[in-house]
Amino acid sequence: MPVEILNPDGLPANPAFAQGTVASGQRIVVVGGQNGVTADGTMADGLAAQTEQALRNVITVLDAAGATPADVARLGIYLVESADPREAYAAVGPVWGPHATAIVVLRVAGLARPDALIEIEALAAV
Repeated sequence: MPVEILNPDGLPANPAFAQGTVASGQRIVVVGGQNGVTADGTMADGLAAQTEQALRNVITVLDAAGATPADVARLGIYLVESADPREAYAAVGPVWGPHATAIVVLRVAGLARPDALIEIEALAAV
């Protein structure tokens, strides 16, 4: 079930994210933090490649639950402090598509896997 996007008057609008969302599905899908690692445990090289792989991993979990990016009410994105967020943002479109949702982006000192530059979690309603 697609998530309703909220961009109320008086707040800035952006095609990359929503100011809020309304999730009205019957099941909640919680996607744990995904980083740029492939099924064989190899970490993608560089922030853009890690972002693309992390999003593919999120989509794989969503698919296993019968959900799509259109069902996502919130994305949490954690970037290591040294990473350039513009590089991550540029990598989102080709994998995620035009599915704006509520997001939070946090700069962190590090992630559980030392070679990870980004980690992405999701909350969806289906």
